[in-house]
Amino acid sequence: MSRMRLWISAAIIAFIVLIIFALSVPHTRDVGTKKALLTETEKVPPVSLRDSFKKGVHTISGYVEAPNACALANASAILINDVSNNESLPAQAGILVAISMSSDSGICLQVPSRAGFQTTVSAPAGLPISATVNGAPASTTLP
Repeated sequence: MSRMRLWISAAIIAFIVLIIFALSVPHTRDVGTKKALLTETEKVPPVSLRDSFKKGVHTISGYVEAPNACALANASAILINDVSNNESLPAQAGILVAISMSSDSGICLQVPSRAGFQTTVSAPAGLPISATVNGAPASTTLP
């Protein structure tokens, strides 16, 4: 009789352990939901720029804070000449660095890292430089 009680108690304990294990293990549907929520609330990463001017050409290099080591940054620079129709307002000119960051397509270590870029544009000296990341205005730092 005591053997029967031993087997029944072992079966009950094993059943409880399996239920607790099944409830505590994260499911793939839960991980996908959390990732989707992070991308919706993601903000524009800061950009660090360095400008060197020589013979009418600006060489703008720098880096952007990427969400992981697999992200790549591509940049292009354009000269902005925004001449307003109102003569009382001064004309605004500057250089816009448009940075596009690719999203990772595979498994990657999810540790923030720096993605470097470099671009050139012909423009006069002393113009202000602004940057966008994937079309959204980014905060910039110039050393």
